[in-house]
Amino acid sequence: MSDFFNLKGQVAVVTGGGSGIGLKTVERFIAAGARVVMADRDHCSEKASALGATFAACDVSKESDVEQLLEATLREYGRLDILVNNAGVFGAYQKLDEITTDVFERCYRVNLLGVAHGIKHAAKRMQPGGRIVNTASAAGLTGAVSLGAYVASKHAVVGLSKTAAVELGAQGIRVNCVCPTTVNTPMAHEQGGDFMIAGERLLVPLGRICEAEEVAAAIHFLASEECGFVNGQALLLDGGMGCGMTEIGFSELIS
Repeated sequence: MSDFFNLKGQVAVVTGGGSGIGLKTVERFIAAGARVVMADRDHCSEKASALGATFAACDVSKESDVEQLLEATLREYGRLDILVNNAGVFGAYQKLDEITTDVFERCYRVNLLGVAHGIKHAAKRMQPGGRIVNTASAAGLTGAVSLGAYVASKHAVVGLSKTAAVELGAQGIRVNCVCPTTVNTPMAHEQGGDFMIAGERLLVPLGRICEAEEVAAAIHFLASEECGFVNGQALLLDGGMGCGMTEIGFSELIS
């Protein structure tokens, strides 16, 4: 990898790093020269070792887990430059008149509190120049049928990211988030997901859904020192879907 956007000598923590967007981010950060802690609720030590990362077990819904993760990183490496709050859950396909409280609570505890815990405890351990990137969603910028709990949690992540950018800017810490549409990960293909994916492919001008590698590239961009004046942004990755309906999508709609 070229010296542009290099992360040599820097220390990064990626939550939800064992699969999907998180795994691709870990791989990309290592290729860029960073020392990376792969944090995940599932045991991924062999996977981390094969990549040259360090594995740490962490349930981001538990504040004590996140605090211990970041404190252990600081003890081990002496610094914390980048935190990617990526761990998340999808919830369930339920309309608002049938959605259950436990689905709302699960999305809230993982998707929102997981990010809040990360911001809170990273800010105490980062020096000026620190970077926090949160995985939100295009669903955090709009509504989505049957995804109320997920949508609510991701809207909250966008708002929290912007608030953190305002509060932490004086410390020289930048906070941004990425907002992809459906990403080709195992979570996207859970029950009911393939129907949503088929519909989205008709609406995206590029004719496909987003790949995890593409989200990782956006995270890398926001985490790089070259982007030192990018702060408080919700970077939308939608393949042009927000520009308008495609010809194919329109044809399907009226057929």
